[in-house]
Amino acid sequence: MGDLLERLRGRGWRLTAQRRVVAEVLSGDHVHLTAEEVLARASARLPEISRATVYNTLGELVALGEVAEVTTAGRAKRYDPNADRPHHHLVCSACGTIRDVHPTGDPLTALPPSERHGFTLTEAALTYRGLCPPCRARA
Repeated sequence: MGDLLERLRGRGWRLTAQRRVVAEVLSGDHVHLTAEEVLARASARLPEISRATVYNTLGELVALGEVAEVTTAGRAKRYDPNADRPHHHLVCSACGTIRDVHPTGDPLTALPPSERHGFTLTEAALTYRGLCPPCRARA
């Protein structure tokens, strides 16, 4: 059983067959699927699952804080099941591939006090952009 399923069971979230298959599709490291990709993979496992059920389940998982929505400029939202582990993202500017990264150091302390404009910092979300190896090879 994947980490996401374990967390959902621990919360007492009712795991219907449809919810379970969506959670199973999302389980794993470096998983950043669009809603349509989740639907396609869930439908392959459970053909009777509906688009509405997939979208509603994704919305519930985001509301619970168990899945994070990742948005990148000009691309569809993606869903990241590793919401329980602080991390940042590395995004390919060409193909949109997303990888989880764990840089060293605290990004909250990286912003000098003169740039905080009086804000008390509570979190930071960083996105690194570049070209993945296959896109770099094509460039």
